Amino acid sequence: MTPAESDNAVADATNVDTATENPVGTDSSTGASNVVTRREMLAALGGASILASPAESTTDLGESDVHVRVYPGRLPTYAWARYGWRGARSGWAPPHEAAYNAVESALEQFDRYRTARGRLDGVDITVERGGRIDLTRHAISAPRELVSPTQQQILDAFRTVLHDRGEITGSCCHLLLWWGPLHHDVGYGGTRSPNSHVAKIDGEGAQTVANIGATELWDSRAVTKNMAIHETLHTYLSSRVANDVVGSACDHDLGTAIRTDDHTLEVSPIATAYAGPEEMGAGTRFHGTGCHDHGSFARHDGLDGIERFNYTTTLSEATLEGMTRYLEATLE
Repeated sequence: MTPAESDNAVADATNVDTATENPVGTDSSTGASNVVTRREMLAALGGASILASPAESTTDLGESDVHVRVYPGRLPTYAWARYGWRGARSGWAPPHEAAYNAVESALEQFDRYRTARGRLDGVDITVERGGRIDLTRHAISAPRELVSPTQQQILDAFRTVLHDRGEITGSCCHLLLWWGPLHHDVGYGGTRSPNSHVAKIDGEGAQTVANIGATELWDSRAVTKNMAIHETLHTYLSSRVANDVVGSACDHDLGTAIRTDDHTLEVSPIATAYAGPEEMGAGTRFHGTGCHDHGSFARHDGLDGIERFNYTTTLSEATLEGMTRYLEATLE
């Protein structure tokens, strides 16, 4: 998904004066709620970084039936300073930790759902931390790729690093937490082609990226969590199961946008960036450019009178059913 950033975003970087409800990195459930300072915008265009040391996964490379490995990407120095240098030694900054915990929670929800229904018995589920990723030191070398990489370039480079480490095994979903607040071609994230689903290419697994730099700088910690879950879910959903569950071939339509009062919508992870109107600042700061149809959502309570969007890490039942059916088709 690529947020539709305006063409003059960089040109206007020194004239940003955005005052909104919540500071960056809070645990608020609302989106589009950050103060972006002039210094941060300038720093987002470049600057030194903490170079990751050679990293190892915190667990071995044994495969589970449902296996997600989450990797913290390189952060620039200004981002570490933004979070008070918390996690600098391990490479896991607060947004990395929040994203990892959210993904872990999502897989726990799936485990409870399939267990309660007596489905996928005996299936093992693992969510683990992967080693730190610094693509600038490994796989991205062209100057233009460093300044303005495409989503495919990021994902191809990520896959190269994983291959060099010997971590492309089984049907693992490899999630990279990327920091690129001005990388509009990366957007909020996406999956790698051609292996966008964990079982699409035998032995390859799937690589996916969530742009936590975009969510943290332009939106909120709640959106960071949901987009990490969102991009993970894409590797376990398909147009076929989405059509079976909600009558739409778009997996975003498995999500929900539920009114909690007259002026608030609560948005589930797979619907994040797609639940609002197609305009800047409507829900998430940027609207997703992938498929969606509010009329085909598992539930969408409409936009009339809506002034506020909250984000919940609770998966919709349709999402859980879609993931269950996908895995039943690929594992059994």
